[in-house]
Amino acid sequence: MHLTNHSDTSLKKSLHSVMGDLGHEQVVFYSDVPTGLKAIIAIHSTVLGPGMGGTRFWNYASDEKAVTDALRLSRGMTYKNAIAGLNAGGGKAVIIGSPGIKSEALLRSFGRFIDGLGGQYITAEDVGMCAQDMEYIGMETSYVTGLSEIKGGGGDPSPVTAYGVYMGIKAAANKTYGSDDISGKRIFVQGVGHVGSQLVKLLVKEHAEVLISDIDEHRVSEVANTYKVEVVDASNWVDLSMDIYAPCALGATLNNESIPRLKCQIIAGGANNQLEVEDIHAQMLEERGIVYAPDFLINSGGIINVYQEYMGNYRRELAYQKTEEIYEICLDLLEKAKNTGVTTHQAALQMAKDRISAMEQD
Repeated sequence: MHLTNHSDTSLKKSLHSVMGDLGHEQVVFYSDVPTGLKAIIAIHSTVLGPGMGGTRFWNYASDEKAVTDALRLSRGMTYKNAIAGLNAGGGKAVIIGSPGIKSEALLRSFGRFIDGLGGQYITAEDVGMCAQDMEYIGMETSYVTGLSEIKGGGGDPSPVTAYGVYMGIKAAANKTYGSDDISGKRIFVQGVGHVGSQLVKLLVKEHAEVLISDIDEHRVSEVANTYKVEVVDASNWVDLSMDIYAPCALGATLNNESIPRLKCQIIAGGANNQLEVEDIHAQMLEERGIVYAPDFLINSGGIINVYQEYMGNYRRELAYQKTEEIYEICLDLLEKAKNTGVTTHQAALQMAKDRISAMEQD
């Protein structure tokens, strides 16, 4: 573990304990007072390759919450990259602060921070970041993806992420209904940001009955007007009657409060860490007979896209082809979960861990 710019020994002790529990290799803290940059990079595993995962820019309520997010997200990236068949490990970065502090100087300072890790971590876009931000970071380091197409990069990965979620929805529908035809199915998309709005577009094209919500009133109105879908109250979604729930906002919406009240047969969405407590809430969904398509599998289209960019000679059609494989992988793990009597979350984790273990043995 490598800590910089932090003197709280109690945090160091507790963080060592948490890192041991989750299996992290390294957590690095960085502060640059002149630009206002406060950042954390968590590297969970480099067994399959350098830790790869996006940077999240968020105004966390506390440093502790930022650390927790970085740890959970980076661990998720390890399994996401592994189950997607990528030769990349798991890493994630968070920048703490409100959007108003973002500047070229701050982002270039962050780029120098990444560069100092010597390729152990490769960044990309996540919540609160865009292609322009990646370009500023790229002025200071080559360990960055998600550059604009004009700059030779893959551009916005959100459409590819949404396509993977769409593949997951269709696979879960096949397993649940005996057909992957989702026309007429009542699907609630919670969160219509970059990924959610692209998912709405795909679902509407297939004639699903789509409902949406978002805390951003302007955004939800824009998507509703574009695709002619129904808007529901963002604070009162749990009791909605629906066939499929697609969480595409922040995580932990599947918890002790929501799961007993859900009225759906399938959960398949783009949000990370949807299960508040993984084992407990995956089991609760299983007991309720709700088919859960694991988030770190079906939302892996974005990282597949930036991985193709990182490998060079980027072609978006190849990213889509690789992302389409999510359909068969999801069908396979749903069948494995049924045959082995484990939750779909456990089955997905095991598939990812098996690939990592095979590489460790080699």
